[in-house]
Amino acid sequence: MSVHELKRPPIADTREWQVSAPKALEQLRHWAQISPLQPALRHKRHGQWFAWRWIDVLRDVERLADGLRQQGFDEDSRLAVSGAFEPNLLLLALAAQHIGGEVLAIADNLDAPALHNVLWRSSPGHAFVQGRQARQLWLNQGQSLLDFAELLGPTEHPQRLRLGVNAEQLWSEEGTEWQDGLAVLFKQWLGVGQTLAFPESPGSASRDRREVAPSGLLLSAGRLQLLAMEIESRLASPGTWRRRLCDWAIAQPQKPLQRLIKTRVRRLLGFHNLHFIWQATRTAQAQSTPAWLAEFKRNIA
Repeated sequence: MSVHELKRPPIADTREWQVSAPKALEQLRHWAQISPLQPALRHKRHGQWFAWRWIDVLRDVERLADGLRQQGFDEDSRLAVSGAFEPNLLLLALAAQHIGGEVLAIADNLDAPALHNVLWRSSPGHAFVQGRQARQLWLNQGQSLLDFAELLGPTEHPQRLRLGVNAEQLWSEEGTEWQDGLAVLFKQWLGVGQTLAFPESPGSASRDRREVAPSGLLLSAGRLQLLAMEIESRLASPGTWRRRLCDWAIAQPQKPLQRLIKTRVRRLLGFHNLHFIWQATRTAQAQSTPAWLAEFKRNIA
């Protein structure tokens, strides 16, 4: 029995998964007009970094919107997206908003019963899901899935590039399991017009982040704690003289020797260009942050 054959709730309850980005298309057009050839998105694929310029992003969104219309998507439709944040997912979500439809971000770590419940409550008419196992899980629930390449049609491929450090570059290594994440990405990325970069996979996120050396991290509270654990594993063990030296440097960074030590540690961690870490106010107050991260955290919810 497919999910479409089950009795639906009288009114779909989508508030939990709604992606709110009221000015996204207006801001995208703004950056495509004033900075058309500047990089808007960067993503590592098959070991190579690729870039989408602002004008490329706008054109792809418009092409994807046409493709969605051909699939019956209109202003009364709902598009569910699930998976890692990367250009294809963002572009498709923007295309759905371009048409005026609703975008729902569904966690990609749900088991079959949980996914069944989410689909029954939200009732999306269209879905874009990443990952072979996740796609099969959705198909088993009777949900038809969109093909990105088919929607986009023939077009130029994103530009392959040698990655250089950009002083104004944002970084995300999250996915739709971060409930508010997609709205946060749209607000921060399109609000300031900085390049937004993504790793090739969760497993390569640490290495890819060091290659990018971002100026800002867009992280959920859970991901921040994972990052803190990564940092802890890279520093010397507590109680050793090397660790005491690192702690001494972070506690008194104004002195030349401490500043030098701190700079070397930041470069080891890939933080030598980092200025801030985004966190919502409520989570920032609820959790303590390790000293090596606390100085970067900014509450801008």
